[in-house]
Amino acid sequence: MSVRGEFWSIYREALPILLIALAGGLFAGIVLEGMVEELERFTGLFVMIPVFLATRGNVYGALGGRIASGLHQGLIPPRFERNDRLVNAVIASFVNGIGISIVIGVITWLALLVLGWEDPAALYELVGIMLIAGLLTSVVMIVGLLALIFAGFRYGYDPDNLVGPIVTTLGDIFGMLFMLFAVTLVGVLV
Repeated sequence: MSVRGEFWSIYREALPILLIALAGGLFAGIVLEGMVEELERFTGLFVMIPVFLATRGNVYGALGGRIASGLHQGLIPPRFERNDRLVNAVIASFVNGIGISIVIGVITWLALLVLGWEDPAALYELVGIMLIAGLLTSVVMIVGLLALIFAGFRYGYDPDNLVGPIVTTLGDIFGMLFMLFAVTLVGVLV
């Protein structure tokens, strides 16, 4: 295939998912707009949101890259079945996703104290919000990412063209929805 043909192939495969990613980003922004009151209630929460969303992309982008490489090499079949490589990659990303969520809550709380913010949310509130949102987002990211990459691969799409937009879209949409859910739940429990 010529360089020009390869360019158009990548463009054709990536454009629809990028448009879906655009819509997903707009939806996440609308959810964020609806969280303004909650953001004011838990001082420091707004600081955590960009970090939380970025780490979803980092952790699950790495998972998507591993899966894409495994699909290309024939080491991972494009379906949900017991495969040691797939299981190990999923477990590692799940542990990383949950662990980094807790770290985000702790570091944010410490940073707010060091910077002298008045009346930051309690450590257990920030960590609780991050833990709940991180846990729920991790489950959806793993299942959604695998399902979409496997389906795309079976239909002839290059998974490398799909991973970035899928991770971004799922992370933004479900990250914000589960963040709102976690804030509401912690607000009720506290």
